[in-house]
Amino acid sequence: QVQYWESGGDLVQPGGSLRLSCTASGFPFSTSVMGWYRQAPGKEREAVASISGDGSNTNYADSVKGRFTISRDNAAITVYLQMSSLQPDDAAAYYCSPVEFGRPLRRYWGTGTQVIVSS
Repeated sequence: QVQYWESGGDLVQPGGSLRLSCTASGFPFSTSVMGWYRQAPGKEREAVASISGDGSNTNYADSVKGRFTISRDNAAITVYLQMSSLQPDDAAAYYCSPVEFGRPLRRYWGTGTQVIVSS
């Protein structure tokens, strides 16, 4: 059974920082590309960042390049998203998912972890 535990979302002021965590189980985590995705109310879900199984390769959406950093700890089956210089447009529910051929494999998305950026 595949399970995800996202945490770290919070209310933060513009310019602030947050670190999101996602612990996942039920699939071969250490050999899976992992991605962070986000969905704001009324908008399509979008890919934010991804990281290869060994952590050597990362990719970012243009909107977060230079501000967000994805990392992983395979021993802890956890992927992280360090976010800085947060802007109101970053407000969304954030989720992690294994990725294959550029597409998320996650079936049920749930509520994720909520990031609110407001003064």
